[in-house]
Amino acid sequence: SAMEETDREAVATAVQRVAGMLQRPDQLDKVEQYRRREARKKASVEARLKVQTLINLSVHGAEGVFLLFIFHLYIFIQVALNHGLFCSFYSPVCFLILLVSCVHFCTLIASLFCFFLFCLYVSVPEIVREAQDLIEQGELLQAHRKLMDLECSRDNLMYEQYRMDSRNTHDMNLIHTYFGDMQKLSEELAKQLWMVVQRSLVTVRRDPTLLVSVVRIIEREEKIDRRMLDRKKQTGFIPPGRPKKWKEKMFNILGRTVSTRIEGTQADTRESDKMWLVRHLEIIRKYVLDDLLVAKTLLDQCFPLHYDIFKKLLSMYHQALSIRMQELASEDLEANEIVSLLTWVLNTYKSTEMMGNSELSPEVDVNGLNLLISQNVVDQLLSKYMSTLTSNIIGWLRKALETDKKDWVKETEPEADQDGYYQTTLPAIVFQMFEQNLQVAAQISEDLKTKVLLLCLQQMNSFLTRYKDEAQLYKEEHLKNRQYPQCYVQYMIAVINNCQTFKESIISLKRKYLKIEMEDASSSSHTNMDAILDIIAKEGCSSLLDEVFMDLEPHLNELMTKKWLMGSNAVGTICVTVEDYFNDFAKIKAPYKKTMTVEAHRRVVVEYIRAIMLKRISFKNAEERKEGAERMIKEAEQFRFLFKKLAAGSGEDTEGLCGIIEAIAEVIKLTDPSLLYLEVSTLVSKYPDIRDDHIAALLTVRGDASRDMKQTIIETLDQGPSQPNPNYMPIFKEITVPTLTVSKLLK
Repeated sequence: SAMEETDREAVATAVQRVAGMLQRPDQLDKVEQYRRREARKKASVEARLKVQTLINLSVHGAEGVFLLFIFHLYIFIQVALNHGLFCSFYSPVCFLILLVSCVHFCTLIASLFCFFLFCLYVSVPEIVREAQDLIEQGELLQAHRKLMDLECSRDNLMYEQYRMDSRNTHDMNLIHTYFGDMQKLSEELAKQLWMVVQRSLVTVRRDPTLLVSVVRIIEREEKIDRRMLDRKKQTGFIPPGRPKKWKEKMFNILGRTVSTRIEGTQADTRESDKMWLVRHLEIIRKYVLDDLLVAKTLLDQCFPLHYDIFKKLLSMYHQALSIRMQELASEDLEANEIVSLLTWVLNTYKSTEMMGNSELSPEVDVNGLNLLISQNVVDQLLSKYMSTLTSNIIGWLRKALETDKKDWVKETEPEADQDGYYQTTLPAIVFQMFEQNLQVAAQISEDLKTKVLLLCLQQMNSFLTRYKDEAQLYKEEHLKNRQYPQCYVQYMIAVINNCQTFKESIISLKRKYLKIEMEDASSSSHTNMDAILDIIAKEGCSSLLDEVFMDLEPHLNELMTKKWLMGSNAVGTICVTVEDYFNDFAKIKAPYKKTMTVEAHRRVVVEYIRAIMLKRISFKNAEERKEGAERMIKEAEQFRFLFKKLAAGSGEDTEGLCGIIEAIAEVIKLTDPSLLYLEVSTLVSKYPDIRDDHIAALLTVRGDASRDMKQTIIETLDQGPSQPNPNYMPIFKEITVPTLTVSKLLK
């Protein structure tokens, strides 16, 4: 046959080559060297033939494999018989041929026999289908076993091909193509593994066995990876797809799953819910804590110790949270959102509500956890917060004042506090706003709390200046039409009372939120605010008294006139009017109520003395002087009684001011003109702010002092010493005498 002819030709060629190499006796020593060289050449050719034959066998089936085996056995026997190998072992030529034939036979049989037997019974596609069925049934371990068997067969075959001819990529590709379905099987199995890994925190509670199977498969693959890498170091060969690095992929998938879980907790936006960030952060807190507790108590038991799964998961969650917090920090956050974020990052994260939970200890050490966002980002957020808060506070204060002003023109009286003092809601609104921001700042840090307090006090300072201006405008508008607003007096009282409330609230706020060592930083601001509040209250009291004295004006104009002398009841009306007003003024808080009483008392006396100095009357005789003086003394007593009643319990000295009226009355009442200088000098020594024009006017009202007497008294008084009462508050300096020269007054 043709095959027999080919074999004979091959043997003949081999014999000739051997004969050519062994022509001289010394060449016999090199037989072993020749043998190894020829064996290498032979093996290279044989390897290529084996692979091609294998591919052909995959087409013709198991019978072809078996025939191949029989065929090569036949070849070996024929070679042995034809060359007498069974009886001539000592011939060098026959020995070399035997060796070559054995290499041919043993190499082929050893490298392919196991695989051929495998293919004899079951084909690759059939095993792949069986494995896929097992995957669908959830039998992942069994499916993986079949995959391992297939990969082992392919890898061994490829290794033999590589060992015979590493540059023959064509035959390698043929083997790879034959096992193509096996690669798809590997990918399908991996897909199932990653699905389990993604749901590991759920799976570990429902079906921990499944998770354990996945981990075992990954461990198997890791061992194969290590074995293949070791062989690569020794031989340079590694099968396609190795190393699979399934353990690394598993951790990558866990990391992506954690990131997705963190990102997926944002259910709302600012547009749909103003509390979106608070809700988002709370959901994150709950999910992370729950997940880590499950990881520690259950997941840890499903993985080998060297995986250190809890520690790695903790690191993944920390990294994912850090990325998410950085993303949130980079958004255009509002002030309250910045606070929510910083509070969560700086406090909540390490608190017992999260990483500091006792059930996570000791594996989680909060002191070893890094900041979720860098200090630089924290500082930027704080700076933005302070800037935004400043704008917000200015806006809130402006809005609060505008709202309060609308109340000032209402036709109903303002509310009263529990003690009956009129007030508006302004101080409560302002300090409630301050309190809220300070409580929020305190959640972040002591330093921020102090900064916010100083900011509040600073803005309060500016606000009080506006408050003072608005109160002044309120008064001016009222003076244009005193019938409007209807409750002007009551609301002005409320403004005055608010000043005291503001004072008390500032002190309370500082005591509650400011450390003692920071007192100096706010002292100047506090002093300034107190001064502004006192001015507002004083101007408010003054405007109320202006209201009183505008009503008193016609009655004050009757004083020291002919009508008055004849029995006018002007002072009685004045007292009734003042008392009526003070029924409302009783709703002014201390100390402003006392200030009002003292100031009303002083102004009544000033207006009374001013009436004297206006020289509306000049007594004609001693009788009129006596009558006028006695009326003055009586009216001084009326005033004393009134203001003693109004000042009840306030500790006010109601004697001194009315005593001035009585002292002037004594000068007018004096019947002996020779004692006039003495009486006037006594008056001047008591009240040293009396000027010459006051004395001249007083003597004019008396009506009996000549020009020379007036001149003498005034000149003599200028030379005399004065002995004022140390408690005396100057009163005459406010009283203007009509603009006539002293020389005219002396006439």
